[in-house]
Amino acid sequence: MPPAAPRFGEVFAIGEFRMLWLAQLTAVGGNQLARVALALLVFARSASAGLAALTYALTLLPELVGGPLLSWLADRYPRRGLMVVCDLARAGLVAAMAVPGTSLWLLCGLLILVQLVQSPHLAARSALLPTVVPGERYLAAAAVVNVTAQLGQLAGFAAGGVAVAALGTSQALLINAGTFVLSALLTWSGLARRPRPSGPAPGSSRRSAITGGAALVRADPRLGLLVAFGCLSGFYACKEGLAAPYAEALGHGPTGVGLLLAASPAGAVIGVFVLTRLVSPERGLRLLGPLAVAASGVLVFTALSPGIAVTCVLWGVSGLFSAFQVPANAAYSSSVPDALRGQAFGLASTAVRVAQGVGISLAGFAADLVPAPVVIAAFGVTGAAVSTVVALRWSRLPQRALEAPKELVPTGKSLTVRTQEAESEEVE
Repeated sequence: MPPAAPRFGEVFAIGEFRMLWLAQLTAVGGNQLARVALALLVFARSASAGLAALTYALTLLPELVGGPLLSWLADRYPRRGLMVVCDLARAGLVAAMAVPGTSLWLLCGLLILVQLVQSPHLAARSALLPTVVPGERYLAAAAVVNVTAQLGQLAGFAAGGVAVAALGTSQALLINAGTFVLSALLTWSGLARRPRPSGPAPGSSRRSAITGGAALVRADPRLGLLVAFGCLSGFYACKEGLAAPYAEALGHGPTGVGLLLAASPAGAVIGVFVLTRLVSPERGLRLLGPLAVAASGVLVFTALSPGIAVTCVLWGVSGLFSAFQVPANAAYSSSVPDALRGQAFGLASTAVRVAQGVGISLAGFAADLVPAPVVIAAFGVTGAAVSTVVALRWSRLPQRALEAPKELVPTGKSLTVRTQEAESEEVE
């Protein structure tokens, strides 16, 4: 264990981080409960694995639009206020989804709006975290945030099937709406008031506001590869969209769906602890490639159609290997300046969510044609192959810690980004 590694207790000693963490915890658990409820509702009405997977993917795909077009708000407005507004908007939309008898098409439309509003919220929270927890403690903070997301999924998915069976879909969605209201209250009362980030002036072009993060990623090949590592999750996330038909094929109901969905985040919690407490940051970066390959590769064994217990183990091991995303995220953050942090995180989040949404959708429709275990195994093989390509490119880069860009220079209605490996790039 690296002796200088910051401990989780040091992070929780920061009052603002505690409130940010509590707000995240309340919203994440409710989100997963709602996802289980919607997936089961659509599958029950349509009996289509493709539509059930598409509904789950709709919690991911809207960031294709929201990420690039709305994340810049996190660099233009005070981030605390933006997060509160987004939470309250999502609470209202989810409450509308809870109205009994709502058509599937209207549910999908409201779900898309919920996810669009989530884009600037995630960008603001991700951009604010390095400010609340600066320096070496950020890696520990990022690990806590990741573990919280995984535990929230674990609790929401594991209890989701049981809760939906006991309470019904409408009640589950109302609980989700309440978690957003609580998150807004915690954010408003627990975070310090800060001015808007010192990014481009309000008079600068809208195009530069939207494309500044993309220019930053293009200027540094390491950032592009780190985003690519995140997108690899689109392969091993396919299993989540197939949980309902997979469980039904094995003779299990909602409880089985919850157990399958809980397996991956349970494994990820263990993996995050190992990578952040027992592995040095430098070695963690060197392990990105092998872990990425293994996260997808282990799913090949689902082709054997094992029982639900063995499947949970396989999905849990995949989740354990997927913990490589934590050091990758920390490395990405360390190279992004505050003035463009919202845009840069929004771009990365968009790429990852779109990869996951497309992967889950394709896997779902494929499962209407061939058995779900075969589909998951095929995604595992493909994911391992693509991960190998990304890993080889990463291995050719210097494995030193990523440093922040040297300068961020506003020049009228454009922005010049100077990085270590690219002299300059101008965004009009």
